[in-house]
Amino acid sequence: MTRMLIVGPPGAGKGTQASRITTAYGIPDISTGDIFRANIKNETPLGKEVKAIVDAGDYVPDSLTNKLVTDRLAEDDAQGGFLLDGYPRTLDQVAYLDELLASHGQELAAVIQLVADQDEIVARLTKRAQEQGRADDSEEAIRHRQEVYVRETSPLIDVYRDRGLLVEVDGLGGVDEVATRIRSALAERGIHPLAGADEPVA
Repeated sequence: MTRMLIVGPPGAGKGTQASRITTAYGIPDISTGDIFRANIKNETPLGKEVKAIVDAGDYVPDSLTNKLVTDRLAEDDAQGGFLLDGYPRTLDQVAYLDELLASHGQELAAVIQLVADQDEIVARLTKRAQEQGRADDSEEAIRHRQEVYVRETSPLIDVYRDRGLLVEVDGLGGVDEVATRIRSALAERGIHPLAGADEPVA
């Protein structure tokens, strides 16, 4: 029963590593962005609420995000564990998730934090934006997103560090290299991949 979160700054390869983790540990990758898009696409009642809010340029409130996550975690594929990506984002959401899991006699096993030097990430993303001709993705805009990430996630990371759940992993390097670091760090906590799961090529 592996229940985990993954956090990391934009450009640290979080999505790629989340996909690797979910394959290796046999759990679904649950991204709030994907949940929002799926509900909007399927025109569910919650999806219609989200669409109206997003179309108005507003942030989806905690109460609605919590409802969507609750529905998703109740699905069959999440009963044996999950990897949450993009949630929780606020301390109120942390408290809600705690209560939700506790109500089912569950708890988190680990919070994987991809750590990366901000200047290196900014340089990497700026180069990628130039190569792809994305003039609107300026160094200033990229740096701003990094700063917003740090401001928003620092309180959450502190909470999980205090609980002894935080697993810090160097997020810079090759995809396989980082995947190996994650597996090693989780193994130290007694969290192991499925038998027969392919080992990353270090």
